Amino acid sequence: IIFIPAAISMVGASIIWKFIYTFRAPNLNQIGVLNAIVVALGGEPVGWLIMRPWVNNICLIVVGIWMWTGFCMVILSAAYKNIPKQLLEAARIDGANEWRVFRNVILPLLTPTAAVVATTMVVQVLKIFDIIYAMTNGNFGTEVIANRMYKEMFNFNNYGRASAIAVVLLLLIIPFMIFNIRRFVAQEGSR
Repeated sequence: IIFIPAAISMVGASIIWKFIYTFRAPNLNQIGVLNAIVVALGGEPVGWLIMRPWVNNICLIVVGIWMWTGFCMVILSAAYKNIPKQLLEAARIDGANEWRVFRNVILPLLTPTAAVVATTMVVQVLKIFDIIYAMTNGNFGTEVIANRMYKEMFNFNNYGRASAIAVVLLLLIIPFMIFNIRRFVAQEGSR
């Protein structure tokens, strides 16, 4: 159930969440799930995607988290299951409580996988476009670099600025790619 959102396209997920966040005037029936709950609890409906920029951005971040949690969980779960049980048993026999087993055995062994997952998510966040475009089109303080690049290219016909933004995006992603590649090469060299 947690992994299912990873199988949905970004635009599909954006449309689902746009329906969840849908806002109608207070005197009308609320068709957005979140506002229907707010009204049922006695509150006033809220324009989740047209409020202050920090609220809008949090609503969009929730969509991204919903989409990528399953993917990250599967990768980290596979890494956790790959930890030799003998190490955990040895730590417990030596008198370590569960917190120390986690901190001194599990966490160091999960660190390389967590670094790969974190790097993958940073790259994903830097190139995010679909959610913002489908839900707000960068309005209401939700502009991101990829959406800005799209607008410069296709809305304003400013190809030079769009190309410059693409280069900046590439330069932002390269350090994370190099970090991942170096970690992978070091890990393969130690085998």
